[in-house]
Amino acid sequence: MIDRIVEISTPAKLSVRDGQLAIEWPQAEQPMLPFATPVSEIAVLLLAHPQISLSQAVLSRIAEAGGSVITIDGKFLPASMLLPVQSHFIQTERFAHQMELSLPTRKRLWQQIVRAKIRNQGELLRELHGSDEGLVALSARVRSGDQGNLEAQAARRYWQHLFPGKLFRRGSDEIDQNRHLDYGYTVLRAAVARALCAAGLHPSIGLQHSNRYDPFCLAADVMEPFRPLIDRRVAQWIVREDAAAPLDSRTKNWLIGSVTGRYIFEREERTLFDIVVRVANSLAKCITGEQRDPVLPDLLEAILVEPAPKRGVKRAEPEELWASKANG
Repeated sequence: MIDRIVEISTPAKLSVRDGQLAIEWPQAEQPMLPFATPVSEIAVLLLAHPQISLSQAVLSRIAEAGGSVITIDGKFLPASMLLPVQSHFIQTERFAHQMELSLPTRKRLWQQIVRAKIRNQGELLRELHGSDEGLVALSARVRSGDQGNLEAQAARRYWQHLFPGKLFRRGSDEIDQNRHLDYGYTVLRAAVARALCAAGLHPSIGLQHSNRYDPFCLAADVMEPFRPLIDRRVAQWIVREDAAAPLDSRTKNWLIGSVTGRYIFEREERTLFDIVVRVANSLAKCITGEQRDPVLPDLLEAILVEPAPKRGVKRAEPEELWASKANG
């Protein structure tokens, strides 16, 4: 199976022909050949330009194949997300279990998610800078529902040491690596939401996140332990690149490698999509009472990761479109 992430960031026209997503660039300054890829191989389609036209058939066929479609706003954040709604044969039953999930169980599951997130943050600091700054030990102190909000305490320590040499504040409007993180999290969130739907869970019924305006609260919950994979990629990038430089296709292609890359999980080589699906299925069993603890991996060991391209190296393919894939 191939899981392909396709981003379109210039004016384009999309259509479906013989099971292929066809992309044309009618306003390109230089003539460009249409691009086509099998709809069945698309995991995520990112629409990052206001002058993209497409038919309902494009949206329908991608959803039928189990893929998701995201529109991106000017801040590189998701403005909307289309997900398949009929991906599991007992979907309605699992929706009901989600709605009826007891508060103690929600708190216990959230405790395990926060523990995994903080532990992975610590492991990433150790990998990059030689010390986990006490985060691994802190993760063991997380109580049910994260009483005491150790997640926030860990975050202050984590961001301070992840990007040393500069006073970094997560979520600020400065032109810095916040843009890289936001973009990577957008794609990661889509991958997690897709896996949750495939597991028969509703992505808006969260464990901890409960924003009434957020239709993907559960995806925001489940992605937490995976965030350090994006953070690792961003940290590797800005070591040799200017964080204030434009977030162009070359940068995005590097960042998206954290989602399309391959990792060692349970002594096997797997794609991140495979791993997230495994986590989603285990969570579904916890929600239905078939299993007590979800599968939450430690910081995944990346394999076959290419070095970050040097500044000034030109890409062979057009910058207007890039497609990353992971062979599973």
